[in-house]
Amino acid sequence: MSSQNSEEPVRVVGIDPGTVSIDLCGIEGDRVFLDRSYATSEVAADPARLVEELRASGPLDLVVGPSGYGLPWLPVDALGDYEARMLLLPSQHDPADRGVIPGMRGLLEELAVSGLPLVFAPGVVQLPTVPRHRKVNRIDMGTADKLCATALGVWDQARRLGIPFAETSFVYLELGGAFTSLIRVDGGQIVDGVGGTSGPLGYLAAGALDGELAVLLPYLDKSSLGTGGLAWVAGYPDAPPEKLWAELDQPSVARAWEAYFEGLVKAVAGFAALGEIGELLLSGRVGRQPEIREELSLRLSGFAPVRPVEGLPAAAKEAAQGAALIARDLAENREGGLVDAMHLREAAGSVLGHLYLQGAEDLRRAFGRRIDDAALRPSKGSEA
Repeated sequence: MSSQNSEEPVRVVGIDPGTVSIDLCGIEGDRVFLDRSYATSEVAADPARLVEELRASGPLDLVVGPSGYGLPWLPVDALGDYEARMLLLPSQHDPADRGVIPGMRGLLEELAVSGLPLVFAPGVVQLPTVPRHRKVNRIDMGTADKLCATALGVWDQARRLGIPFAETSFVYLELGGAFTSLIRVDGGQIVDGVGGTSGPLGYLAAGALDGELAVLLPYLDKSSLGTGGLAWVAGYPDAPPEKLWAELDQPSVARAWEAYFEGLVKAVAGFAALGEIGELLLSGRVGRQPEIREELSLRLSGFAPVRPVEGLPAAAKEAAQGAALIARDLAENREGGLVDAMHLREAAGSVLGHLYLQGAEDLRRAFGRRIDDAALRPSKGSEA
């Protein structure tokens, strides 16, 4: 993350590790030079292929890599077993470290020996701009890829409205092919968020789970978190959004879409209770379907104007584009840019640092508790 010759644009790449696809977006100055999407199953079977694609795109100044739940700006050559576990948060019932995204462990292993100038980004819960009380008993307020997608939203709104990054204000709705998340931005800073495993119903994922259900299920692992969503409720877990939208005459499908839309409305209403929303920015696989976007606009326009994120002239998903923009700021050591406006450099700590339930200490010890986990926890009598 050293400064560069201002006459030579940096060459950077952002990676979005999605449940359905893993995308690469490379920019040099304002030019997109890499725009690729792999099926996640392909990367799981052969992670070296993606790493070779990155090498062939070099020389690179910086890559913002697949960062899971978040490790603030950790360089890839410092990635050990503890750090990989913190990125993936494997279930105690999932010793193979499969994680939510298939093949992530194998991809991390390939990247660790790649020699690429890669760093990992933080998750929303690690940002200093999110008030501490909102982090209580939270892990997934938005994974690192959702943070990167939101950075694209800041860049996009600022460009469209001709305003500084620090004046942007919106709620970012990431309607992914598996998970749904919402992140609130005020004054260019992320101040709240609900991640895909803690928010409303996703297309494939159930979102926030009823606690009683969680303890009743005999075997709940990471792969389970990607089930129970709209497509599962409809009875067609392998169907794409456009197909299920065309099947609204089926009662199970209509019920599934109603649960999806209503969950989004209630989630947005929760953010609206904290203050006026500037805009609602839509992105993600589900939000790209015109008819679905129109229905969302009808249901949500009472809260704020609804607009799709335009982003860079690239087909790569929004999180990859946002990661590339972040990488550019970091590689240029740019002051007053996107990273500074969002206070991303100040992200710190562990995603397990705000848990107060019985067994939380045992959980931290199981992952190999470090000083940074405890540092985020206020002592008795301090600010809550």
